[in-house]
Amino acid sequence: NGSSASVTMFVSPQPVEATDDAFWDQFWADTATSVQDVFALVPAAEIRAVREESPSNLATLCYKAVEKLVQGAESGCHTEKERQIVLNCCRLLTRILPYIFEDPDWRGFFWSTVPGAGRGGGDEDDENARPLAESLLLAVADLLFCPDFTVQSHRRSTVDTAEDIHSIDSCEYIWEAGVGFAHSPQPNYIHDLNRTELLKLLLTCFSEAMYLPPSSDSSNANPWVQFFCSAENRHALPLFTSLLNVVCAYDPVGYGIPYNHLLFSDYREPLVEEAAQVLIVTLDYDSSTSSSPTVDGTTTGTAMDDVDPPGPDNLFVNYLSRIHREEDFQFILKGVARLLSNPLVQTYLPNSAKKIQFHQELLVLFWKLCDFNKKFLFFVLKSSDVLDILVPILYFLNDARADQSRVGLMHIGVFILLLLSGERNFGVRLNKPYSVRVPMDIPVFTGTHADLLIIVFHKIITSGHQRLQPLFDCLLTIVVNVSPYLKSLSMVAANKLLHLLEAFSTTWFLFSAVQNHHLVFFLLEVFNNIIQYQFDGNSNLVYAVIRKRNVFHQLANLPTDSQSIQKGLQRRKKTPEPISRTNSQDGVSMEGSRPAAPAEPGTLKTSLVATPGIDKLTEKSQVSEDGTMRSLEPESLQPPPEGNLPSAVSDGEPWSGEVSHPRRDQRRLSSASSSGQWTPTPDWVMSWKSKLPLQTIMRLLQVLVPQVEKICIDKGLTDESEILKFLQHGTLVGLLPVPHPILIRKYQANSGTAMWFRTYMWGVIYLRNVDPPIWYDTDVKLFEIQRV
Repeated sequence: NGSSASVTMFVSPQPVEATDDAFWDQFWADTATSVQDVFALVPAAEIRAVREESPSNLATLCYKAVEKLVQGAESGCHTEKERQIVLNCCRLLTRILPYIFEDPDWRGFFWSTVPGAGRGGGDEDDENARPLAESLLLAVADLLFCPDFTVQSHRRSTVDTAEDIHSIDSCEYIWEAGVGFAHSPQPNYIHDLNRTELLKLLLTCFSEAMYLPPSSDSSNANPWVQFFCSAENRHALPLFTSLLNVVCAYDPVGYGIPYNHLLFSDYREPLVEEAAQVLIVTLDYDSSTSSSPTVDGTTTGTAMDDVDPPGPDNLFVNYLSRIHREEDFQFILKGVARLLSNPLVQTYLPNSAKKIQFHQELLVLFWKLCDFNKKFLFFVLKSSDVLDILVPILYFLNDARADQSRVGLMHIGVFILLLLSGERNFGVRLNKPYSVRVPMDIPVFTGTHADLLIIVFHKIITSGHQRLQPLFDCLLTIVVNVSPYLKSLSMVAANKLLHLLEAFSTTWFLFSAVQNHHLVFFLLEVFNNIIQYQFDGNSNLVYAVIRKRNVFHQLANLPTDSQSIQKGLQRRKKTPEPISRTNSQDGVSMEGSRPAAPAEPGTLKTSLVATPGIDKLTEKSQVSEDGTMRSLEPESLQPPPEGNLPSAVSDGEPWSGEVSHPRRDQRRLSSASSSGQWTPTPDWVMSWKSKLPLQTIMRLLQVLVPQVEKICIDKGLTDESEILKFLQHGTLVGLLPVPHPILIRKYQANSGTAMWFRTYMWGVIYLRNVDPPIWYDTDVKLFEIQRV
């Protein structure tokens, strides 16, 4: 084969002249190669050897390959031979680029101008100055709208009158109907394959980000993405629309014929995956550093709003933030929900429906849609369609909870729910009865989507792996945010909440880490919200509180002397498990469900940067009587009193959820032992114990416990249904303290999460591209590749 022969000659230290076309043409003249062949024929060791020993040959090869792509884009690729050359150059560059990026000395190569590398003739001096990267990106963009190569030709005649690639309006060639485009072109699998190869090259160009270590400095934007998504790319709008529509219109089940996917190769799926990956990378943009483009309520006739401010220079982010038509939102939401639900679709015939693998990319895309387009977020929450997103997320969270290689999936699922929970409508929607029976490894229950959420969160906390502990704050914040709106919890969910309180309020747990008591504050806030705002429908929860009243009494009487603290910590040594599963009354799991499994040993995973604490992730808003929210500005920046909690937290003044500053508190409130380990002190325990918001619950117990006991004695009752009936008709009007204002902790964009998303997204893309393994065994710096 030509390529393999030439690679060996090409390593020779003799520079080969750029004009020696006979030599360079062997690299792309082969007819029947695939990208896999190129990877096999051009081994990593050879590329590195050329890079070290014959750098001028590597430079010439890159330059010549880009030149061929530019020529193909100029001519419109009318012959089979030209198309073959374009595809082979594409594959070769996909193979070589990661080895250019991994070497800091080469990284700038594509951004330098090649002398005389104009597009023919000396009359185009301005074009001569284009960096190689820009020529490459513009050629790829042109080739993605090349009639008869990647899009259907609109001309019905012979080659002589073929469309001139420079005069065509690519907006007429959008790949799929959907946002801003009504016409669905005939499927053409050759076009799909060619688009996929070009998008693979594009993704490889963008992957320079993988070779830089994570940094919180958001100014270092990816130059490849920046240029490609700028006004320099005349195809930015049709390409953004094509990628979005191809993803959202995809239906993996096809025509619903069982086993159809085993008989027919689906050419769409690889394209959809590639499109989803390119889309989320182009949308990698830190919205916390810029004023996010907000849009007023006017609607114009176009798919995008033409309203100032112009928004970010990244046109993909800009277009995404300006979509506003209801039918476009409906198309996007239905498409994402259909694809996310695909792995849950259980049929009577196993494997009869195709199972997609790109749910993580879809979750990142959904996150970006909600984060950059507030109108879309409100649309999602306007109807119960949001539950079509919620149920798959809860399914993934429950399924991945024991698997160390899927920590990233757990985080993004929780982040999305945190973002949604900041809006009142989400809590209201959760009251819809849950009837879909997705087989999940959770106890059987009858109830609402709120019950499902609480039961899954309980399962994650009590039977997930250790590395999920940083998420507990987030999980409970979500429950706090929705709690004022939950009309009626099932007995199963009520018991789960009390079991969590029981587990988190043991002395050894409270005393073993500086921030553990926050979890108790969150749970008490949940109970207070439900009792104050939704007492009427929540007899199950009230009953569970009465049954477990000793937990609240123990909290109120928590010992604060050194001896008891030490004794509490001793108990820890006997209880290795962080949270016991005992007395959590786990009933039978749902039929057809499989227990959550840990990762297979040896599974590859990529490391993630730490996520910001809950106080950085959220900002507090108070809900007024009319339902509007106002942001609570943090009081002046002086350090607040002990433990960074507001000085007097009574029920009228809910705990703010500020996370203590461990270091400052350690100095003031606890003694650091000789080993430098933090140790709890009486002062430290007192500092937060005095603020436990127990008043409402204590008052409730004071009123109801004697009445319930009297019923039991009078009627000799052991049956809970009578007691529940009594509680259903009881009222505490006028007996409880004045209801506290509702506090919602809304997600706020920050550079910490922007960096987390970048590492997570590229980690997913790295691991999912195994055939061919584009980045495998190259020296990536953004994350580490680890084995479970």
